Amino acid sequence: MILVTGGLGSIGSHTARALLDRGEPVVVTAHRATGLPSFLAGEPEGRVVVEPLDTTDEAAFLDIGKRHEISGIVHLAAAPHDLPDPVEYLRADVAGLLNALNAARQWGVRRFSVASTIGAYAGVAGEVLVEDTPLPALAVHRIPVMKKTAELFSALVGDSAGFDAVSLRIGTIWGPLGVPDNPFTPLPRLLTSAVWAQDADLTPPRPPAFAEDRTDLCYVKDCGRAIALLMCAERLNHRVYNVSSGRPVRYREVVDAINAAVPGANLTLPEGRNPARPPDNHLDISRLRADTGFEPAFDVERSVRDYAAWLQDHDR
Repeated sequence: MILVTGGLGSIGSHTARALLDRGEPVVVTAHRATGLPSFLAGEPEGRVVVEPLDTTDEAAFLDIGKRHEISGIVHLAAAPHDLPDPVEYLRADVAGLLNALNAARQWGVRRFSVASTIGAYAGVAGEVLVEDTPLPALAVHRIPVMKKTAELFSALVGDSAGFDAVSLRIGTIWGPLGVPDNPFTPLPRLLTSAVWAQDADLTPPRPPAFAEDRTDLCYVKDCGRAIALLMCAERLNHRVYNVSSGRPVRYREVVDAINAAVPGANLTLPEGRNPARPPDNHLDISRLRADTGFEPAFDVERSVRDYAAWLQDHDR
């Protein structure tokens, strides 16, 4: 079985679904999110197991291995990014990571994948972000600080214990179970406001949106499938992989797709590019493609239609 921490969140649950689709039974941990999504329900007994877990509890973490034979771990669980005290945030995230790595070592797993972020490239010049680019030592935000650290911790322990340690530099992800008011991208807010007939209010502190702004963007179902492919690959040639769609997306494209998919949406954006926005960039996924055969299945239009249909009956 493959353990997915944070397995009831947006990326975690879709990773679990993709693993199931590849014939891999899963254990998903539940902490802040506790409801089993409909797309994970109805599986034969033993294919999906939900384990309540605070990842900072070492004994509880190790106990999972007494109940299930775990062959791989996808560590996606994280402390809330908006904890007011950065020390509290780092302490919780480091504890969860170390407990996951210790479990991987004690259980003798084959592969351990850990969530990193496109934010790890903060300070890198250029539009296309490639895995072997040297990373500046910048502390621009607590999430990339922790994620870059997680990459190093995982590589160190993996080399010592003899398991594959894979860092997932995940791009801008949206889709079912995601946060409607995402502090890092306005696109979920634009779609949810259209579907729920709300005002698409992008006043601060919400991030702004201009028609020619471009973003890295990947639908969560594609993200989950990419992670599953990396977990199931017989052999990987690298220990760091960008996970996204591999192309930049203009906000105008997304708004046009929303207006086409949602009757009466009529969303508009200010023309041009946000003058206060840093240079746009996106993740190169050549390495992911070469080692797993991954290709995105959801373009902008299909993503919007699928997400809009989900939002008709769900609150996130």
